[in-house]
Amino acid sequence: MKKYDVGFAVAGSMMSIFFIFLVNFLTSPNYYWFIYPCFALLFWPVSVYSMKKRKHVQLAYLHSIIIIAFLIIENYLKTPDYPWFLYAVFPILWWPILASLGKRAKSLSVALIGSSSIIIYYIVLNVLLAPGFPWVIFPAFAVLWWPLSIYHAQRKTFKTFSVHASLLIIVFFITVNVITTPNEIWAVYPIFGTLWWPLSMYHFAR
Repeated sequence: MKKYDVGFAVAGSMMSIFFIFLVNFLTSPNYYWFIYPCFALLFWPVSVYSMKKRKHVQLAYLHSIIIIAFLIIENYLKTPDYPWFLYAVFPILWWPILASLGKRAKSLSVALIGSSSIIIYYIVLNVLLAPGFPWVIFPAFAVLWWPLSIYHAQRKTFKTFSVHASLLIIVFFITVNVITTPNEIWAVYPIFGTLWWPLSMYHFAR
C-alpha cells in the first residue's frame, strides 16, 4: 500500500473535490462554498508526497502557496475593493524562508532581519491601507519577542530577559494608552502585574 499512497491521496482528493464542486453547483450555485473543503483537501496529496520524499522545505513552500492562493481567492470573492490578504502574505512567506535556512534560522541575525522586515512591511501597509490609526504597534510588539527571546536564550540570561521583556510590555501598554485613551490612565494596572515577573526572578535567585 505504501507504494501507492501518493497516488491514492491525489486520486482521493481530486474525486472529493469534484464531488463537492458538483454538490455545490447543483444545490447552491450562487454561493461558492466548495472552496473551503477543497482548500483543506489540497493539503492531503501535497503533504503525503513531501513527507514521503522527506522534502520538508518543499512542503513549507507548497503549503504557503496554497494558503496564499486561498486568501487571494477569498479576498477577491468577498471584498475585492480592499486587499486584506496582504496582511497575512508576508508572515506566511517566512515559513518556507525559515525552513530553507535550517539551523541558521535560530540565529540572532535572522531574527533581527525577520522582525525588522516584518515591522517595516506592516508600517507600509498601515500608511497605505489604513492610515487612520497606528495599528502597526500591535504586530510590532508581537514580533519584537523573536530577537529578544533568541538573544537571551543563547546567553542564558533569563533574569535579564525578564527585565527587558517587562520593559517591552510596559512601553507597549503606555503607547497604547497614550494613543487610544490619553485622558484615562489605565496602563498602570497591567504594568503593576508585569513588574512581578522580574521581582519574582530576583527573589527566586536570592
